[in-house]
Amino acid sequence: MNDFSQGDIVKIVGFRSSFLVVSKNAFIRAAHMFHVWPLLSNATEGPLHIRAVGVEGTEGFVICEQIKLIDPNVRSCRRIDRLS
Repeated sequence: MNDFSQGDIVKIVGFRSSFLVVSKNAFIRAAHMFHVWPLLSNATEGPLHIRAVGVEGTEGFVICEQIKLIDPNVRSCRRIDRLS
């Protein structure tokens, strides 16, 4: 398993959008899974749609009401950026 951590922006096979890892690092290490929020470029800002920018230039709005639990051992994931 890759070492994912809170604040990573990942690409998950089977989904078109990128995702922001929001689980605490202790949870990721203990459960070998993590929670993500979708990161969309075509959303509008709002109370649950928060703007996020990565250090490599990835940007968009995280959609906080659409949290998902991902098992990276089942889904192929790769880190593409990290929050700035």
